[in-house]
Amino acid sequence: MNIFSGKKDVKEEIKTQNKVLRSAQRDIDRDKNQLEREIKKIELEIKKMAKAGNKHACTILAKQLIQLRKQQNRNISASARISGIKSHTQVMASNVKLGEAIKTTSKTMNEMNKIQNPVKTSQIMKEFEKQNLKMGMTDEMSKKKYLFH
Repeated sequence: MNIFSGKKDVKEEIKTQNKVLRSAQRDIDRDKNQLEREIKKIELEIKKMAKAGNKHACTILAKQLIQLRKQQNRNISASARISGIKSHTQVMASNVKLGEAIKTTSKTMNEMNKIQNPVKTSQIMKEFEKQNLKMGMTDEMSKKKYLFH
């Protein structure tokens, strides 16, 4: 956290977001387990009522069962969205790290450019080319000399 502005830095913000998302995911998982228990309980009740011949109670319980299954589907959808948000957050964190690395690299390159003299480097490169060409010619001449002897 920046002491002067009171704002969180990016790493802290991502950490906070991940904590909130994990908490939400746990809540959804708890609800999912509770719904599964409730669905099993209602299914058993429907079977009991069907054996007893109570059609009206079976109809009411079947409607409850349908509502619970719809809620279960909504929970699955919400869980998928949370997973997507988590992935997006991780991508954003990676981009922040990449940006910091690029910033450091460009700073280093800038410092190296200040140290390096382009005119002198150009002269060195020209001299290297000249000497390299001489060496190539000398090598070529010596090969011809050995071939003709």
